[in-house]
Amino acid sequence: MFRFLNIVAVAVLVGSAVYAYEIKYSTLYQAEQLAKAKRDLARETDRVAMLKAEWAHIVAPDRIQTLADKYLGGQTLQLTQIVAAGAVPEKAARGDEIASKLSDLGLDAPTKTPSASGAPPTPSKPAAAPKPSAPASAIKPPAKPAAPRQVKAER
Repeated sequence: MFRFLNIVAVAVLVGSAVYAYEIKYSTLYQAEQLAKAKRDLARETDRVAMLKAEWAHIVAPDRIQTLADKYLGGQTLQLTQIVAAGAVPEKAARGDEIASKLSDLGLDAPTKTPSASGAPPTPSKPAAAPKPSAPASAIKPPAKPAAPRQVKAER
């Protein structure tokens, strides 16, 4: 019995030593990771500060004025060039350009497509002389398609 307790005590002692060293090295690893993160953060903070300083230099009014004088011929802004927003003309309204081109070609009638059943299309009558073109505003929008029928499932 005495030897068995000695063996158990030695095993517990070895196990606790292994556990203590594992915790120690895990703590050292975490400390190194924290120090690395702090260095990375300081490096990124320095980069941000450097970029802010470069941006302040790039957008400095004196520098922009010098570049404008050098490359734009030194023209200064006159008070007569400034207007109110309401004085700027509005963008021209655009119509349906495709429909106007089709009506110019005489193709303003809707075309028939073959049915989904696979039946061959029926021959249509030859087209008459082209109609005079109508302005884009006179073209009517296509009619709304009928709502699809609901089919009840049979059981």
